[in-house]
Amino acid sequence: MIEKENELSVQNRKNIDESLLFRYVSSIIENRKYRAQTQANQESILMFWEIGKYINSVLLGGERAGYGKQIVVTLAQQLQRRYGNSFEYSNVTRMIKFASRFPDAQIVVPLAQQLSWSHFIALLPLKTDEAFMFYANDAATRHLGKRDLRKQISRKAFERREIANSQLSEVSTVPFNMFRDPYLLDVFGLKENYLEADLEKAILADIEAFILEFGHGFTFADRQKRMTMDGDDFTLDLLFYHRILKRLIAIELKIGKFKPSYMGQMRFYLKWLNRFERQEGENPPIGLILCTEASRDQIELMELDKEGIAVAEYWTQLPPKAEFERKISEIYGEAQERLERRKTLPNSEIIQQIDCFYEPKDEDDE
Repeated sequence: MIEKENELSVQNRKNIDESLLFRYVSSIIENRKYRAQTQANQESILMFWEIGKYINSVLLGGERAGYGKQIVVTLAQQLQRRYGNSFEYSNVTRMIKFASRFPDAQIVVPLAQQLSWSHFIALLPLKTDEAFMFYANDAATRHLGKRDLRKQISRKAFERREIANSQLSEVSTVPFNMFRDPYLLDVFGLKENYLEADLEKAILADIEAFILEFGHGFTFADRQKRMTMDGDDFTLDLLFYHRILKRLIAIELKIGKFKPSYMGQMRFYLKWLNRFERQEGENPPIGLILCTEASRDQIELMELDKEGIAVAEYWTQLPPKAEFERKISEIYGEAQERLERRKTLPNSEIIQQIDCFYEPKDEDDE
Protein backbone atom coordinates (compact mmCIF):
# COMPACT_ATOMS: atom_id res chain seq x y z
CA MET A 1 0.00 0.00 0.00
CA ILE A 2 2.80 2.39 0.92
CA GLU A 3 4.59 1.69 -2.33
CA LYS A 4 1.39 2.47 -4.29
CA GLU A 5 1.00 5.81 -2.45
CA ASN A 6 4.59 6.73 -3.24
CA GLU A 7 4.00 5.87 -6.88
CA LEU A 8 0.91 8.12 -6.94
CA SER A 9 2.87 10.95 -5.30
CA VAL A 10 5.58 10.71 -7.93
CA GLN A 11 2.92 10.62 -10.66
CA ASN A 12 1.22 13.77 -9.26
CA ARG A 13 4.56 15.61 -9.18
CA LYS A 14 5.17 14.75 -12.79
CA ASN A 15 1.81 16.24 -13.78
CA ILE A 16 2.53 19.62 -12.16
CA ASP A 17 3.26 22.53 -14.53
CA GLU A 18 6.43 23.81 -12.87
CA SER A 19 6.50 27.09 -14.83
CA LEU A 20 2.91 27.82 -13.79
CA LEU A 21 3.79 27.01 -10.18
CA PHE A 22 6.74 29.39 -10.31
CA ARG A 23 4.64 32.21 -11.80
CA TYR A 24 1.91 31.78 -9.19
CA VAL A 25 4.32 31.75 -6.24
CA SER A 26 6.12 34.74 -7.74
CA SER A 27 2.81 36.62 -7.96
CA ILE A 28 2.21 35.97 -4.27
CA ILE A 29 5.64 37.34 -3.42
CA GLU A 30 5.29 40.41 -5.64
CA ASN A 31 1.79 41.15 -4.35
CA ARG A 32 2.89 40.97 -0.73
CA LYS A 33 6.00 43.04 -1.43
CA TYR A 34 3.87 45.70 -3.10
CA ARG A 35 1.43 45.77 -0.19
CA ALA A 36 4.32 46.02 2.26
CA GLN A 37 5.88 48.88 0.30
CA THR A 38 2.52 50.65 0.04
CA GLN A 39 1.95 50.30 3.77
CA ALA A 40 5.47 51.53 4.51
CA ASN A 41 4.99 54.50 2.16
CA GLN A 42 1.70 55.42 3.81
CA GLU A 43 3.19 55.22 7.29
CA SER A 44 6.16 57.38 6.25
CA ILE A 45 3.92 60.12 4.87
CA LEU A 46 1.69 60.08 7.94
CA MET A 47 4.82 60.22 10.09
CA PHE A 48 6.04 63.30 8.19
CA TRP A 49 2.61 64.89 8.54
CA GLU A 50 2.50 64.15 12.27
CA ILE A 51 5.98 65.62 12.78
CA GLY A 52 5.00 68.75 10.88
CA LYS A 53 1.78 69.11 12.84
CA TYR A 54 3.61 68.74 16.16
CA ILE A 55 6.24 71.33 15.24
CA ASN A 56 3.51 73.72 14.10
CA SER A 57 1.41 73.35 17.23
CA VAL A 58 4.16 73.23 19.88
CA LEU A 59 7.26 74.97 18.59
CA LEU A 60 5.95 77.49 16.09
CA GLY A 61 2.65 78.50 17.67
CA GLY A 62 1.80 81.62 19.60
CA GLU A 63 4.57 83.28 21.60
CA ARG A 64 7.07 80.55 20.73
CA ALA A 65 6.97 81.29 17.01
CA GLY A 66 10.28 83.16 16.83
CA TYR A 67 12.08 80.77 19.15
CA GLY A 68 10.64 77.72 17.38
CA LYS A 69 11.83 78.77 13.95
CA GLN A 70 15.35 79.19 15.28
CA ILE A 71 15.54 75.69 16.69
CA VAL A 72 14.09 73.90 13.62
CA VAL A 73 17.59 73.91 12.12
CA THR A 74 19.03 72.33 15.27
CA LEU A 75 16.20 69.81 15.45
CA ALA A 76 16.73 68.81 11.82
CA GLN A 77 20.46 68.32 12.40
CA GLN A 78 19.79 66.05 15.37
CA LEU A 79 17.18 64.03 13.48
CA GLN A 80 19.40 63.72 10.41
CA ARG A 81 22.31 62.37 12.47
CA ARG A 82 20.11 59.71 14.05
CA TYR A 83 17.61 58.84 11.27
CA GLY A 84 19.27 59.83 8.01
CA ASN A 85 18.82 62.34 5.19
CA SER A 86 15.03 62.07 5.16
CA PHE A 87 15.16 64.52 8.08
CA GLU A 88 17.46 67.15 6.62
CA TYR A 89 16.36 70.74 7.16
CA SER A 90 14.70 71.21 3.76
CA ASN A 91 12.58 68.10 4.23
CA VAL A 92 11.58 69.04 7.77
CA THR A 93 10.38 72.43 6.48
CA ARG A 94 8.32 70.55 3.87
CA MET A 95 6.72 68.52 6.67
CA ILE A 96 5.81 71.76 8.42
CA LYS A 97 4.27 73.25 5.29
CA PHE A 98 2.47 69.99 4.49
CA ALA A 99 0.81 69.90 7.92
CA SER A 100 0.01 73.62 7.76
CA ARG A 101 -1.83 73.23 4.47
CA PHE A 102 -3.78 70.14 5.55
CA PRO A 103 -4.27 70.05 9.33
CA ASP A 104 -7.02 67.44 8.94
CA ALA A 105 -5.77 63.83 8.76
CA GLN A 106 -8.93 62.78 6.88
CA ILE A 107 -7.58 64.55 3.79
CA VAL A 108 -4.05 63.20 4.14
CA VAL A 109 -4.78 59.51 4.81
CA PRO A 110 -6.44 58.58 1.46
CA LEU A 111 -3.77 60.46 -0.51
CA ALA A 112 -0.99 58.78 1.44
CA GLN A 113 -2.35 55.41 0.32
CA GLN A 114 -1.75 56.30 -3.34
CA LEU A 115 1.03 58.90 -3.55
CA SER A 116 4.67 58.94 -2.50
CA TRP A 117 6.44 61.67 -0.57
CA SER A 118 8.09 62.69 -3.87
CA HIS A 119 4.59 63.41 -5.21
CA PHE A 120 3.85 65.64 -2.22
CA ILE A 121 7.15 67.50 -2.65
CA ALA A 122 6.09 68.33 -6.22
CA LEU A 123 2.65 69.45 -5.03
CA LEU A 124 3.64 71.65 -2.07
CA PRO A 125 4.68 74.77 -4.07
CA LEU A 126 1.17 75.07 -5.57
CA LYS A 127 -0.57 78.23 -4.45
CA THR A 128 -4.11 76.99 -3.85
CA ASP A 129 -5.64 73.96 -2.17
CA GLU A 130 -7.84 73.49 -5.24
CA ALA A 131 -4.82 73.12 -7.51
CA PHE A 132 -3.13 70.82 -4.98
CA MET A 133 -6.14 68.49 -4.82
CA PHE A 134 -6.64 68.53 -8.59
CA TYR A 135 -3.09 67.37 -9.32
CA ALA A 136 -3.04 64.96 -6.37
CA ASN A 137 -6.26 63.26 -7.45
CA ASP A 138 -5.13 63.22 -11.08
CA ALA A 139 -1.85 61.53 -10.14
CA ALA A 140 -3.66 59.00 -7.94
CA THR A 141 -6.36 58.21 -10.51
CA ARG A 142 -4.00 57.78 -13.43
CA HIS A 143 -1.11 56.32 -11.40
CA LEU A 144 1.25 59.07 -12.54
CA GLY A 145 4.86 58.95 -11.45
CA LYS A 146 6.53 62.04 -10.04
CA ARG A 147 7.95 63.01 -13.46
CA ASP A 148 4.56 62.84 -15.15
CA LEU A 149 3.02 64.78 -12.26
CA ARG A 150 5.62 67.52 -12.57
CA LYS A 151 4.97 67.61 -16.30
CA GLN A 152 1.24 68.11 -15.72
CA ILE A 153 1.96 70.92 -13.26
CA SER A 154 4.42 72.62 -15.63
CA ARG A 155 1.84 72.40 -18.45
CA LYS A 156 -0.77 74.13 -16.25
CA ALA A 157 -3.39 71.38 -16.55
CA PHE A 158 -5.45 72.80 -13.66
CA GLU A 159 -5.46 76.36 -14.97
CA ARG A 160 -6.42 75.22 -18.48
CA ARG A 161 -9.31 73.21 -17.06
CA GLU A 162 -10.55 76.29 -15.22
CA ILE A 163 -10.34 78.31 -18.43
CA ALA A 164 -12.56 75.74 -20.17
CA ASN A 165 -14.98 75.71 -17.21
CA SER A 166 -15.30 79.50 -17.33
CA GLN A 167 -16.91 79.22 -20.77
CA LEU A 168 -19.80 77.06 -19.53
CA SER A 169 -23.12 78.86 -19.15
CA GLU A 170 -25.65 78.28 -16.39
CA VAL A 171 -27.63 75.90 -18.64
CA SER A 172 -24.68 74.09 -20.16
CA THR A 173 -25.05 70.46 -21.29
CA VAL A 174 -21.26 70.05 -21.46
CA PRO A 175 -20.13 68.34 -18.24
CA PHE A 176 -18.15 70.43 -15.78
CA ASN A 177 -14.38 69.63 -15.74
CA MET A 178 -14.71 67.82 -19.09
CA PHE A 179 -12.26 69.72 -21.29
CA ARG A 180 -9.25 72.03 -21.15
CA ASP A 181 -8.35 75.17 -23.04
CA PRO A 182 -5.91 75.48 -24.69
CA TYR A 183 -4.69 72.00 -25.57
CA LEU A 184 -0.92 71.60 -25.86
CA LEU A 185 -0.14 69.38 -28.83
CA ASP A 186 3.54 70.27 -29.12
CA VAL A 187 4.50 66.59 -28.77
CA PHE A 188 3.56 65.97 -32.38
CA GLY A 189 6.37 68.02 -33.90
CA LEU A 190 4.28 69.48 -36.71
CA LYS A 191 5.88 71.87 -39.17
CA GLU A 192 4.64 75.45 -39.33
CA ASN A 193 2.67 74.99 -42.55
CA TYR A 194 0.46 71.95 -42.09
CA LEU A 195 -3.03 70.80 -43.04
CA GLU A 196 -5.84 69.55 -40.83
CA ALA A 197 -5.15 66.08 -42.24
CA ASP A 198 -1.55 66.37 -41.01
CA LEU A 199 -2.74 67.21 -37.52
CA GLU A 200 -5.08 64.21 -37.57
CA LYS A 201 -2.26 61.89 -38.67
CA ALA A 202 0.01 63.28 -35.99
CA ILE A 203 -2.64 62.69 -33.33
CA LEU A 204 -3.16 59.13 -34.51
CA ALA A 205 0.59 58.51 -34.52
CA ASP A 206 0.83 59.62 -30.88
CA ILE A 207 -2.65 58.77 -29.62
CA GLU A 208 -1.40 57.87 -26.13
CA ALA A 209 0.03 61.35 -25.58
CA PHE A 210 -3.13 62.91 -26.98
CA ILE A 211 -5.36 60.97 -24.58
CA LEU A 212 -3.07 61.87 -21.67
CA GLU A 213 -3.52 65.54 -22.57
CA PHE A 214 -7.29 65.05 -22.65
CA GLY A 215 -7.52 63.39 -19.28
CA HIS A 216 -8.71 60.26 -17.53
CA GLY A 217 -11.47 58.14 -19.06
CA PHE A 218 -11.02 58.84 -22.78
CA THR A 219 -10.64 55.95 -25.24
CA PHE A 220 -10.14 56.20 -29.00
CA ALA A 221 -13.11 54.98 -31.06
CA ASP A 222 -12.73 55.97 -34.73
CA ARG A 223 -11.21 58.41 -37.25
CA GLN A 224 -12.89 59.89 -40.34
CA LYS A 225 -16.19 58.54 -39.04
CA ARG A 226 -18.52 58.30 -42.05
CA MET A 227 -22.08 59.52 -41.58
CA THR A 228 -24.63 59.03 -44.38
CA MET A 229 -27.87 60.97 -44.61
CA ASP A 230 -30.17 61.20 -47.67
CA GLY A 231 -27.44 59.78 -49.88
CA ASP A 232 -24.83 62.33 -48.76
CA ASP A 233 -21.68 61.34 -46.90
CA PHE A 234 -20.17 63.38 -44.08
CA THR A 235 -17.00 62.63 -42.11
CA LEU A 236 -16.15 63.44 -38.51
CA ASP A 237 -12.42 63.85 -37.85
CA LEU A 238 -12.10 61.92 -34.59
CA LEU A 239 -14.49 60.00 -32.36
CA PHE A 240 -13.71 59.14 -28.74
CA TYR A 241 -15.66 57.47 -25.96
CA HIS A 242 -15.56 58.48 -22.31
CA ARG A 243 -15.81 55.35 -20.19
CA ILE A 244 -16.64 57.14 -16.94
CA LEU A 245 -19.27 59.52 -18.32
CA LYS A 246 -20.55 56.90 -20.79
CA ARG A 247 -20.87 59.14 -23.81
CA LEU A 248 -19.36 59.60 -27.26
CA ILE A 249 -17.07 62.59 -27.82
CA ALA A 250 -16.96 64.03 -31.36
CA ILE A 251 -13.84 66.06 -32.20
CA GLU A 252 -13.36 68.33 -35.19
CA LEU A 253 -9.95 69.81 -36.05
CA LYS A 254 -9.83 73.29 -37.62
CA ILE A 255 -6.91 75.45 -38.69
CA GLY A 256 -7.43 79.14 -38.14
CA LYS A 257 -10.04 81.15 -36.29
CA PHE A 258 -13.33 79.70 -35.09
CA LYS A 259 -16.23 80.27 -37.51
CA PRO A 260 -19.93 80.24 -36.59
CA SER A 261 -20.56 77.74 -39.40
CA TYR A 262 -18.64 75.13 -37.40
CA MET A 263 -21.52 75.11 -34.92
CA GLY A 264 -24.03 73.83 -37.48
CA GLN A 265 -21.63 71.17 -38.68
CA MET A 266 -21.00 69.83 -35.16
CA ARG A 267 -24.70 70.02 -34.31
CA PHE A 268 -25.41 67.70 -37.26
CA TYR A 269 -22.70 65.24 -36.16
CA LEU A 270 -24.09 65.08 -32.63
CA LYS A 271 -27.66 64.52 -33.79
CA TRP A 272 -26.50 61.75 -36.14
CA LEU A 273 -24.44 60.06 -33.42
CA ASN A 274 -27.32 60.35 -30.98
CA ARG A 275 -29.69 58.63 -33.42
CA PHE A 276 -27.47 55.95 -34.96
CA GLU A 277 -24.51 55.32 -32.63
CA ARG A 278 -25.70 55.97 -29.09
CA GLN A 279 -26.14 52.70 -27.17
CA GLU A 280 -28.67 51.91 -24.48
CA GLY A 281 -27.55 53.31 -21.14
CA GLU A 282 -25.26 55.93 -22.69
CA ASN A 283 -25.58 59.67 -22.23
CA PRO A 284 -26.04 61.99 -25.23
CA PRO A 285 -22.85 62.64 -27.23
CA ILE A 286 -21.02 65.96 -26.92
CA GLY A 287 -18.63 67.68 -29.32
CA LEU A 288 -15.34 69.55 -29.16
CA ILE A 289 -14.15 71.88 -31.91
CA LEU A 290 -10.38 72.46 -31.77
CA CYS A 291 -9.17 75.65 -33.48
CA THR A 292 -5.88 77.49 -33.58
CA GLU A 293 -7.81 80.55 -32.33
CA ALA A 294 -10.89 80.00 -30.17
CA SER A 295 -12.46 83.51 -30.15
CA ARG A 296 -13.76 83.05 -26.61
CA ASP A 297 -16.03 86.11 -26.52
CA GLN A 298 -17.80 85.02 -29.69
CA ILE A 299 -18.20 81.49 -28.35
CA GLU A 300 -19.63 82.79 -25.07
CA LEU A 301 -22.12 84.92 -27.02
CA MET A 302 -23.29 81.94 -29.13
CA GLU A 303 -23.74 79.72 -26.04
CA LEU A 304 -22.68 76.59 -27.90
CA ASP A 305 -22.41 74.66 -24.64
CA LYS A 306 -26.23 74.65 -24.38
CA GLU A 307 -26.18 72.18 -27.28
CA GLY A 308 -23.32 70.09 -25.92
CA ILE A 309 -20.60 71.78 -27.98
CA ALA A 310 -17.31 73.10 -26.59
CA VAL A 311 -14.60 75.04 -28.42
CA ALA A 312 -10.95 75.21 -27.43
CA GLU A 313 -7.68 76.42 -28.84
CA TYR A 314 -4.79 74.10 -29.53
CA TRP A 315 -1.10 74.97 -29.62
CA THR A 316 1.08 72.79 -31.81
CA GLN A 317 4.29 74.24 -30.42
CA LEU A 318 4.83 75.07 -26.79
CA PRO A 319 6.31 78.57 -26.43
CA PRO A 320 9.34 79.29 -24.19
CA LYS A 321 8.53 78.91 -20.50
CA ALA A 322 8.35 82.63 -19.70
CA GLU A 323 6.04 83.33 -22.63
CA PHE A 324 3.92 80.30 -21.83
CA GLU A 325 3.51 81.47 -18.23
CA ARG A 326 2.52 84.93 -19.45
CA LYS A 327 -0.05 83.63 -21.95
CA ILE A 328 -1.62 81.24 -19.47
CA SER A 329 -1.75 83.93 -16.77
CA GLU A 330 -3.46 86.28 -19.19
CA ILE A 331 -6.22 83.92 -20.33
CA TYR A 332 -6.54 82.46 -16.82
CA GLY A 333 -7.15 85.98 -15.51
CA GLU A 334 -9.90 86.42 -18.08
CA ALA A 335 -11.37 83.08 -16.99
CA GLN A 336 -11.41 84.24 -13.37
CA GLU A 337 -13.36 87.33 -14.39
CA ARG A 338 -15.91 85.15 -16.21
CA LEU A 339 -16.31 82.98 -13.14
CA GLU A 340 -16.84 86.00 -10.93
CA ARG A 341 -19.47 87.40 -13.31
CA ARG A 342 -21.25 84.07 -13.41
CA LYS A 343 -21.48 83.97 -9.63
CA THR A 344 -23.81 86.98 -9.83
CA LEU A 345 -26.30 85.14 -12.06
CA PRO A 346 -29.47 84.02 -10.20
CA ASN A 347 -30.72 80.43 -9.92
CA SER A 348 -27.69 78.90 -11.60
CA GLU A 349 -26.69 75.31 -11.04
CA ILE A 350 -23.24 75.97 -12.42
CA ILE A 351 -22.63 78.62 -9.76
CA GLN A 352 -22.64 75.96 -7.06
CA GLN A 353 -20.16 73.86 -9.04
CA ILE A 354 -17.84 76.81 -9.58
CA ASP A 355 -18.00 77.71 -5.89
CA CYS A 356 -17.05 74.15 -5.06
CA PHE A 357 -14.08 73.85 -7.40
CA TYR A 358 -12.79 77.40 -7.57
CA GLU A 359 -12.11 79.27 -4.38
CA PRO A 360 -8.62 80.77 -4.80
CA LYS A 361 -6.70 81.53 -1.64
CA ASP A 362 -3.64 83.72 -1.24
CA GLU A 363 -0.60 81.70 -0.36
CA ASP A 364 3.01 82.37 -1.32
CA ASP A 365 5.33 79.76 -2.77
CA GLU A 366 8.20 78.45 -0.80
